[in-house]
Amino acid sequence: MSAPLVRLFTQPNFAWTDIRREEETHPRHYLAHLLLLALIPAVCLFIGTTQVGWSLAVGENVRLSTASALQLSVLLYVTIVAGVAIIGGFIRWMSRSFDARPTLNQCIGFAAYTVTPFFLAGIAGLYPSRWLAILVLGAASIYSTFLLFVGLPTFMHERKEQGLLYSACVWGVGLLVLVTMLVSMILLWFNVLIPEYLRTTVS
Repeated sequence: MSAPLVRLFTQPNFAWTDIRREEETHPRHYLAHLLLLALIPAVCLFIGTTQVGWSLAVGENVRLSTASALQLSVLLYVTIVAGVAIIGGFIRWMSRSFDARPTLNQCIGFAAYTVTPFFLAGIAGLYPSRWLAILVLGAASIYSTFLLFVGLPTFMHERKEQGLLYSACVWGVGLLVLVTMLVSMILLWFNVLIPEYLRTTVS
């Protein structure tokens, strides 16, 4: 884990200052963070759905075939990376209404670090469970929202009042993009790729 990543969870205010400094020096510094951490939910979901599975009825275990799980994981990875890039584009577009004048790279980088809790929450994919997913994703949502409202004024060099309004706008757009892309991904997987399930009896 890199120092800025650790500090996002221990000293978020200082972490955002460090991240902004890195982005000013290396405009695509966020790429490694995004492309590597986005693998966590994709890889964990692949392992969980092919090796562990889940139960829909007593005495029955359901898993995905390797091909279907791979399709799901690749779709999830592409959706995550594309979603972060789109949110970054919206952050850049909305900055015109405020004092901030960030570059597109800085906006995508900010989005990538803000959704870090979701990347780490992907570890829960190792054990597919509806209630575990709800709990972990709920916690990730809360902390990502906290990082957004704490970090955006610092990262964008905004006044506190404008920063809060900017953050609220980003939160709304980010939620819309997230829901739209995930629903589209699931519909594509179900209706076009058609997943293959493997059912086994558990004694």
